[in-house]
Amino acid sequence: MRTRPADTVFVDTGAWIALALLGDPLHPRAVEAWDDLLRQGKRLATSVPVVLETFTFLDRNAARDVAIAWKDAIRKVPFLRTLECTTRDLAAAWLFFERRDLHKLSAVDATSFVLMARERIRRAFTFDHHFATVGFQLIG
Repeated sequence: MRTRPADTVFVDTGAWIALALLGDPLHPRAVEAWDDLLRQGKRLATSVPVVLETFTFLDRNAARDVAIAWKDAIRKVPFLRTLECTTRDLAAAWLFFERRDLHKLSAVDATSFVLMARERIRRAFTFDHHFATVGFQLIG
């Protein structure tokens, strides 16, 4: 069943990391926002690039066990859909690098913008200002 875009929130790498790491300075904010999303029954989306980026960050900066525990935990998140990224999405993402107002933009963020637009998702659980710069509403 396809969900209404207004009910869906995209979860970005920074939010996943803040949730996974108790010592992250954004952890308390992330947990509060996450609990609110779950309590409200929001549909959630993330992407294959975000999953790969998060796993790699946790593996390199915490421990392999932390990364694997996170990977296993997200499989149990209710109402979470993982969006695939096609070569067409990647081609569209490169266009964001032509914008002068997006300094230090990551390729994963650029693909997230494309996927969110494709799925008509307007809100992102993130701590990254780039999402607001391109017009998405931030949660977190």
